[in-house]
Amino acid sequence: MSNITNFLKQLEKNNNRDWFNTHKNEFDTAKAEADLIFNAIYQELIKKEELEPLKIYRIYRDVRFSNDKTPYKIHFSAQSGRKKPHNRGGYYFHIQPNHNFIGIGFWGPERDDLFRIRKDIEVSDELEKILQSKTLIKEFGEMQGEEVKSAPKGFSKDHERIALLRKKQYFFIKNFTDEEVLAEDFPKKVAKSIQVLQPFLNYMTEVLTTDENGQPLF
Repeated sequence: MSNITNFLKQLEKNNNRDWFNTHKNEFDTAKAEADLIFNAIYQELIKKEELEPLKIYRIYRDVRFSNDKTPYKIHFSAQSGRKKPHNRGGYYFHIQPNHNFIGIGFWGPERDDLFRIRKDIEVSDELEKILQSKTLIKEFGEMQGEEVKSAPKGFSKDHERIALLRKKQYFFIKNFTDEEVLAEDFPKKVAKSIQVLQPFLNYMTEVLTTDENGQPLF
């Protein structure tokens, strides 16, 4: 059992400060190993595209507004994004025993960006065609994200692409086993998976970096 897996499993059973402080050395070792994985993924990705700096999240939870007062997350995580303003889309990496995954896409589009995405969906079936790619479906399944209950304001509830218009988020999730995460080729495997989503990311980037006439905004 790896230091990462062992520590996180023990932390889930003993999520309190006394235990954590007693096992600080184990945490430091596990975190260092997780950080190596995150950095290795990042190094693979920047071979293909410009990215924002890698952000590795702290393990301490913000419990101020939560009913759950356990002080620590039971996972390690990090995120980066395609370099703005000329590229868009984010990458999230999550390591947790039996719940490892990567997330790619748009979790919280700003109001104006969301409107631009919907306006393009309204007049074009390009995103719909991208999402029908057999390669994409095999690798990631369906696009995920929260939706409004009915049609967004200003859009017809009878539109043929209403399912896409209702989306408030546009992202994909891919799960990995503990064994895959700890394997030497994991960073390359993640980078290969993300390449499958380049048509989706490039489409969204074009929509968000041009006006309705296709003229560059930046």
